Amino acid sequence: MIRHRARAALLAASLLLTGCGGGAAASSGHKATAPTDSARTATRPAGTPAPDVSVRSAPRSIPGLGPRTRAAVPAAARQVVVVTGRGRDSPLSRVVLYERTGTGWRSGPVRPAHNALRGWTDHHMGGDLRSPIGVFGLTDAGGRLPDPGTRLPYDRSDGFTAPGTGFEGEPLAGSFDYVIAIDYNREPGTSPLDWTRPLGAERGGGIWLHVDHGGPTHGCVSIAEEHMKELLRTLDPALHPVVVMGDHASLAR
Repeated sequence: MIRHRARAALLAASLLLTGCGGGAAASSGHKATAPTDSARTATRPAGTPAPDVSVRSAPRSIPGLGPRTRAAVPAAARQVVVVTGRGRDSPLSRVVLYERTGTGWRSGPVRPAHNALRGWTDHHMGGDLRSPIGVFGLTDAGGRLPDPGTRLPYDRSDGFTAPGTGFEGEPLAGSFDYVIAIDYNREPGTSPLDWTRPLGAERGGGIWLHVDHGGPTHGCVSIAEEHMKELLRTLDPALHPVVVMGDHASLAR
C-alpha cells in the first residue's frame, strides 16, 4: 500500500497518456444434449401443460466470437466478460458476463458501456485514444471506496481519484470508485495502481473496467456504478475470469 500510495501522484499525472479515465488528469465442462421438443411431448402425461419451449439450453459457444477469438480464450476460463464495440471507431459498446455451465455458456444481462474515444485497435499505443482488442485476464481490483464484497484482491486507495472533466465536459469524479484492472501491459497480481509495463511505457497501460462517467474514455471500458459493483461481487479468481474486448467485427474473426 505504501508503494501504491507513493505512486498515486505519478498515476494522476500520467493517466492521460496511459489510457484510463476518459480525460482524467490522473487498462469445458460436460455438454449434455437437451431432449428435443418432440421427445418431451411424447413422454408428457396427458393433461400436463406444454413446456415453455422459449427456455433453451445455454449456447455451446459464446455468441459473436469467431474461431480466432474463441481460440484465444483460455480453456480454464469459466467466466468471460465480453465487451463488444459498436464499430471500429465508435466509443459505444456493451458488456455481457458469460459463465460456463455443464451444457454451455450462460449469459448475464447486457450492460451499456463506453470505450475509448476513437474506438479500438489491434496495436494499442499510449495516447492513441483507442482501446486494445484482445483477451486479457481479470486478476486484480481496487478503488477509492471500500471493497464492495469482491473475491478479487482489492486495493483501496486515495490514488484512485479522477479529477477534471471528460471529452464531453462531464465530471470524472467517482470514475475510479471501483475498478478492475485489465491485464494489458501490466503485472498480474499487483494493484491496478502498479506502474510495471512489461511491453514498455510506449505501449500504454492503466486499462481498467471502471465506473462510467457518461462519455468516452482514453482506453478503458466503463459501466454504471451498480453494474461495476455487481461484476466485482460476481467475478471469482477460482473461475479464471477474462475479458474479451473489441469491436464486433474484430471479435467475429
